[in-house]
Amino acid sequence: MSDFRFRQVHLDFHTSALIPAIGDKFNKEEWQNALKLGHVDSITVFSKCHHGYSYHPSEVNEMQPNLKFDLLKAELEACAEIGVRAPVYISAGLDEKDAVAHPEWVARDIDDFNEPVDYDYAGWHLLCFNTPYFDKLLAEVDEVMRLYKPCEIFLDIVGERVCYCDNCRRDMAAQGYDYNNIDDAKAFGRKLYRHYLDEIERVVRKYSPDTTIFQNSGHVLKGRRDLIDTMAHLELESLPTGGWGYDHFPMSASYARTQREDFLGMTGKFHGTWGEFGGFKHPNALRYEAALSLAMGGGCSIGDQMHPEGKLNESTFKLIGSAYKEVEEKEPWCKGAKAVAEFAVLSAECLSPDRNSETEKSDIGANRILLETGRLYNFIDTDEDFSKYKLIILPDHWRINDKVKSKLDEFLKNGGKLLLSGISGTDDNGEFVFDTGVKFIGKNEFNPTYFIPAFETVNGTTEYLMRDIFYKFENIDADVFAYMQNPYFNRTPEHFCSHQHAPNNRDFTAPAAVIKGNIAYIGWDIFRGYGEFGDFHHKEIVDYAIKKLMDNDFIIETTLPDRGIVSVMQQDNRKIIHLLFAHTTKRGEKTEVIEDLIPLYNVNVTLKCDKPSAVTIVPEGRKVDFTYENGKLSFTVDKVDMHCMISVEQD
Repeated sequence: MSDFRFRQVHLDFHTSALIPAIGDKFNKEEWQNALKLGHVDSITVFSKCHHGYSYHPSEVNEMQPNLKFDLLKAELEACAEIGVRAPVYISAGLDEKDAVAHPEWVARDIDDFNEPVDYDYAGWHLLCFNTPYFDKLLAEVDEVMRLYKPCEIFLDIVGERVCYCDNCRRDMAAQGYDYNNIDDAKAFGRKLYRHYLDEIERVVRKYSPDTTIFQNSGHVLKGRRDLIDTMAHLELESLPTGGWGYDHFPMSASYARTQREDFLGMTGKFHGTWGEFGGFKHPNALRYEAALSLAMGGGCSIGDQMHPEGKLNESTFKLIGSAYKEVEEKEPWCKGAKAVAEFAVLSAECLSPDRNSETEKSDIGANRILLETGRLYNFIDTDEDFSKYKLIILPDHWRINDKVKSKLDEFLKNGGKLLLSGISGTDDNGEFVFDTGVKFIGKNEFNPTYFIPAFETVNGTTEYLMRDIFYKFENIDADVFAYMQNPYFNRTPEHFCSHQHAPNNRDFTAPAAVIKGNIAYIGWDIFRGYGEFGDFHHKEIVDYAIKKLMDNDFIIETTLPDRGIVSVMQQDNRKIIHLLFAHTTKRGEKTEVIEDLIPLYNVNVTLKCDKPSAVTIVPEGRKVDFTYENGKLSFTVDKVDMHCMISVEQD
């Protein structure tokens, strides 16, 4: 993307026809002043919203009935005058006006396609692209391109879907698909979405070879490069206060940056999530979220929602400005920087692109362990170049096919290291395809089980509860670093003990985690367990295995606490180290927030690198004393106040 901006705002404007005087208080100078106050360099403006109305005169759609002028044109002109980029938003999957007028255009589920469309709730109805609605949508895109020639078209609420409307059932039958078979229905949905993408591309390219097209479906599916390849850049929707949490974005970004050089972290100014009028988060939270995007290698996008009167809220843009002023100052050390990663997680999501909850938990657990232990990592798919990494983790679920085996065999032959868990590393016959030093037996009949460490843990060599599935194996010639014990019995109405589960039965102890050469295997689905339960000893087992495999030799080590985040970026002939720390807490029932910033003092950093000419805290320009010995740079950062960037110059 040739004109990628780091300080973007996604401005929602979903406005009911029941509200009067739409846009009446739009004022070009006030609009421009708000953008300047927010240090904004790109803002998404609306052609059509979820309600279905256009915010400009239209020959193919109904203009918002209470709007008296071309608001889109006014916004575009105001942005152009001050050099602010302005992508144009079109709601694609939702158009409530048309959904009510044309119930035959509404997407239907398998259980209700014979029933009337349910309009008895306050909310949207998804539309099907296999109906005349799609022709209307294409006409709307055509009109925007012809009249406004935007730099970007942002299409929202799209993706591969399964629909059972009359048209879809008819066409599935005509094309040899059985709509009662979910796999057939999904295959038809994939074909339909590809047609949608091709047609959107055709219409946009009629008018411009340069206009970028972004198709927003919220989550970037790992392993679906065919979908990712339809977009010049990626926007990673991740509102930590909206239920995602603060560790979601690092996981999403660590995959996106293997796919695209340009990507955005999309958060929001809201206390919660989209649709809040009058919702605000603390400025410190937004400052942290913007810094986190930079530290992961991305630009920033902050979601806002404009009042129907068409006036940007000054307090909102003051809030945004508190973050974007800092981003603007830091940009010279972020543009063109590429993440350094020595570990990779072969994402379990690649096995279940429909986002199976168990595989998702395994990815979450792996992400949290690596994040909390300060490792440099990417999430990858099976098409990635494995040779980029020193160690690859296959969390819990990876039955190995010929393609993956061939790539991993080559990886191991060249000195790469593997960490396996659960059924990972086995084939469809339940046998290990690598020399792990053990023979796989199968799923253990007891749950929970108990972990008995053969290494020092913070609470000593006692028994630890494991609420994860365990897979039995026979040790042949591997080194054991953890053992397991079963409970006396599983909990049933006929036999139970205490409030939850029976204690460990010490009469039988078996190996549970082993290392042989460059491969470590943990018998529990330990990453899913950490994602679901978060027991500290889960992290201890994984971290011990990683340290043994890596011989305690890492690119970077710091004394950051577990909530700290470290990343290393390569930018030309310098490395940029990002250190972040913020205290998160819960508000209400499930909202994770940042309010107070707690500085860290005297954070030690060791980095493997060529001998530097200077180490500088940027953008302040403050030099840092350092030592260099045996290929390692060592220095101390006297204070990390939420975010600290250190430039390691290597002339």
